[in-house]
Amino acid sequence: MELFADTTPRTAENFRALCTGEKGIGKFGKPLHYKGTIFHKVFPNYTLCGGNIIGGREEPGGECIYGSRFFDDENFIKTHSGPGILTMWNCRENTNGSQFMICLRKIVEFDQECVVFGQVVEGLDVIQNIEKEVGRPDLSGVPNKLVVIADCGQIS
Repeated sequence: MELFADTTPRTAENFRALCTGEKGIGKFGKPLHYKGTIFHKVFPNYTLCGGNIIGGREEPGGECIYGSRFFDDENFIKTHSGPGILTMWNCRENTNGSQFMICLRKIVEFDQECVVFGQVVEGLDVIQNIEKEVGRPDLSGVPNKLVVIADCGQIS
């Protein structure tokens, strides 16, 4: 994954630190780390949603690295231009925590609502396989199999 630290430095840093787990335990007593979390929603031809570090499938869930549950929307410079775009998942304005989405197609309706902070540069085929294997055509988005982030970190 490539993070857009030039246009969204706080959002990119939040994601990077949640990948490494370097910030320790959060305010809710859970690790500030994506390792072991699940993709709790898979909407075919739309998005994969993950990163709820405090609540599994419950919504809303998540916590940022900045000492509060949420942080403000940084900007909407980048757009949801196609498959592999990484974007924050929030429930309303300025509620960015740890939850994120990976777009499976262009999604213009998110362009002024969700902050784009990166893109998948390798492994898009894995994302597409997850979509095909566990995505359900109903509106619930609940995967028909568990998809766990077994490990994560930073590659220099």
